[in-house]
Amino acid sequence: MNLGSPDSTETKDVKRYLDEFLMDGRVIDKPWLFRLLLVKGIITPFRAAKSAEAYKTIWTKNGSPLIVLTKELQQALQQLVKEPVEIAMRYGSLTPGKAFDALLKREPALEEVIAIPLYPHYAMSSYETAVEHAKETHRNKKYPFRLNFIKPFFDNPSYINALAESIKPYLAESYDHILFSYHGIPARHIHRDDPSVTKGCLALGGTACVPGAPGHTTCYRRQVIATTKLVMKQLDVPIEKYSLSFQSRLGKGWLEPFTDKRLEEMPKEGIKKLLILCPAFVSDCLETLEEIEERGKEIFINAGGESFKMIPCLNVNPLWVSTLKGWMDETANGNKEMILVQ
Repeated sequence: MNLGSPDSTETKDVKRYLDEFLMDGRVIDKPWLFRLLLVKGIITPFRAAKSAEAYKTIWTKNGSPLIVLTKELQQALQQLVKEPVEIAMRYGSLTPGKAFDALLKREPALEEVIAIPLYPHYAMSSYETAVEHAKETHRNKKYPFRLNFIKPFFDNPSYINALAESIKPYLAESYDHILFSYHGIPARHIHRDDPSVTKGCLALGGTACVPGAPGHTTCYRRQVIATTKLVMKQLDVPIEKYSLSFQSRLGKGWLEPFTDKRLEEMPKEGIKKLLILCPAFVSDCLETLEEIEERGKEIFINAGGESFKMIPCLNVNPLWVSTLKGWMDETANGNKEMILVQ
């Protein structure tokens, strides 16, 4: 299960996609009427055409990179396993219902579906909304099979190894710093699960989430920090050579530091040669290819940077495909430790 994409770069298709995405109450967590007026009255009428132009800069002959890469991942995994594998998107035309119907067509006696939300970290606007949307489809259409989900895998050793190995070849190049740019979320999304969270905790230098606290297992900030540290430890990169930031903010009160601001500041701090990656995504998409590789590079170079290299997402990296196969094998053999049972 991945995020989704417009059907084309036509403004009408992008507008339809943005309407669905931004009207999701887990993305913009405001009352429905306020959200309706904000999204359909202000945001999409002005943003759709601009977003359509952005999509055009990354669109491939086969369509949206995210859709193409997710299909390639499905095909690569299907070559390694006997169980039927299908893909679904949270938004757009590749719905969970279509995936469930395709699975039943291939396996009429299907008893259980294990869904893998392709989000390493828990956030209500990504992992949670994908899970709840699939559960709603499963419930409303009364499918006969059980539906369970792989838990967020931000610290899973196999995932960390695949991510680290995908980075390793780039470390042979001369670089000053590695920036982990994660998708941003409003800080209030973390407060929602743990009202005791303080500003000190939300600051990168603040206190980490307390084990056992209400929001500990769903704290996006804690999980992205864990991924960063685990990967850098495996690659033996010293702490002063890497940092993290948050991109794609839509307003005030989002997690900091902001990626675009850091890209402006780094050259002034002596960081001239930058490696950057976006581990909140496993497939390259608009947020990586256009926001970071195109606009982010322009910001960094214009601020005095000399070299800017974006490390691709895992996409169809063979080690990542093998990792997914390993998880499927584990669950097929009765290991339910990784599964969020519904």
